[in-house]
Amino acid sequence: MAGDSVNLPILHPEPAPLNRRHFACYTPECMLYTGLEHTAIASAEPQRLADWYVHTLGFRINYEYGGNYFVKAPNGAMLEIIPAEGEALPAKMKTPGIRHIAVMVEDFDRAAEDLKQKGVAIVSEPLNLAGNRLLFFTDLDGNLLHLIARPAPLP
Repeated sequence: MAGDSVNLPILHPEPAPLNRRHFACYTPECMLYTGLEHTAIASAEPQRLADWYVHTLGFRINYEYGGNYFVKAPNGAMLEIIPAEGEALPAKMKTPGIRHIAVMVEDFDRAAEDLKQKGVAIVSEPLNLAGNRLLFFTDLDGNLLHLIARPAPLP
């Protein structure tokens, strides 16, 4: 009948089991996805937030267009700061979705002191997790970041 809806199951093929340690392929012939190029943050004041990343973390604005700002860290990692639409949703440490941005540092103690001297909102005490040193803080919009100093890079 007209107006009746039929709920058919959505079938997803069962993926083949992956051995994650042997899955990666880094040759030009098979490399489709080469990395993350940038992550976007929506802000009510994109230029103000971009300037915070420049003045607070030493990033630089490397590209801008139509009210969008790309800020680039010294290691080449980028954030795109875009104009927000609507109100921000409340987020906590483990709310679903992207939860933090980890900022690499060479000298953890000096970086932590620098953030404090600049009046950055620190939201945790320094943590030591399996030799990794972390300190959680927020940017001007309340986005969660943390310093990370690892004794050795992850594999």
